[in-house]
Amino acid sequence: MRSKSLASIAVATGLALAVSACGANTSSGGGDNKTNAGSGGGTKVGVILPETATSARWEGFDKPLLEAALKKEGLDPDIQNAQGDVQKFSTLADGMINAGVKVLIIATPNSEVGASVAKKAQAQGIQVIDYDRLNTGGSSQYYVSFDNVKVGELQGQGLVEGVAKLVPGKKPAEIIEIEGSPTDNNATLFADGQHKVLDPKYASGDLKKVASQPIDGWDNQKGGQVFEQLLTTNGNKIDGVVAANDGLAGAVITVLKKVGLNGKIPVTGQDATPDGLQAVLRGDQYMTVFKPIKDEAEAAAKLAAALAKGDKAAADALATGKTKDDKGNRDVPSVLLSAQLITKDKVKSVVDAGFVKASEICVADTQAACTELGIK
Repeated sequence: MRSKSLASIAVATGLALAVSACGANTSSGGGDNKTNAGSGGGTKVGVILPETATSARWEGFDKPLLEAALKKEGLDPDIQNAQGDVQKFSTLADGMINAGVKVLIIATPNSEVGASVAKKAQAQGIQVIDYDRLNTGGSSQYYVSFDNVKVGELQGQGLVEGVAKLVPGKKPAEIIEIEGSPTDNNATLFADGQHKVLDPKYASGDLKKVASQPIDGWDNQKGGQVFEQLLTTNGNKIDGVVAANDGLAGAVITVLKKVGLNGKIPVTGQDATPDGLQAVLRGDQYMTVFKPIKDEAEAAAKLAAALAKGDKAAADALATGKTKDDKGNRDVPSVLLSAQLITKDKVKSVVDAGFVKASEICVADTQAACTELGIK
């Protein structure tokens, strides 16, 4: 296991949150090379988000929540999105460094560009926080994310539970794993967590791993193509699918529909997106993982505020966890938050938390399930 939470911090509130300024998990804009700093009334903080192509969370959730949280701390945020382009990421970072930001918060397309940006920023005396994704081999002083090994464990638990429910008595139940990008350390941590749960099941013969394939760039289209090839090779027979997030799960479900297996086998997911929650309500996806991004944004903002004041003791008091960077041979002070496993019977709790609106998930083919579960 690569990360562990040493203590909980006050910002980890589970489902007890009220999300504002982000009613939909849809992109609110692509970001560009221009700055969009606030009123200039506080210390400048730069934030660079990675992309919008594979997950709408960055613009639909992280951006507005980070902006609100940073302003609440009296900071002046400039939030941009690199659109998956490492050169653009570097260019945005250069602009922020030259503009005199005191703290840089980065969620990078890959660890190499993250490490390079952190080195340049630190040479100018700028404190760097890795946000959501740890840049292995880098030098960022702090890391804010969820306990991503635990997220993977929840996916493994969901798969095992789903197999028992949907294909009871099948031994070994055959499993295909569609994992995240190999350049994203989080994908490695998710897989680590999954296998803490699944490896004993593989060893006992309860489950059989047919294939496991990481998907470059978390590309949903490529994920669907890879899964279809693996499924065809296995004679269009499968008993469960580990999909590392809701986007990949959706691609898997599209393929399963072609062979009449959707809803008949468990498919995992992550991020509690509207599309993912709709799939859970339909029964096509067995589970997703809800990660309260508001908590993550607020934790990053509190940490940035402490660093902007030069208060390392306050920053260390927040970063009570440690994450192992094997490539850099170091333990990175971390804020590691909790996530929740969401099956059909728990979807209402995500709506009640304000993370999504009922209108986003209660559509024609899910309305009956919404009514049954009291989602309105």
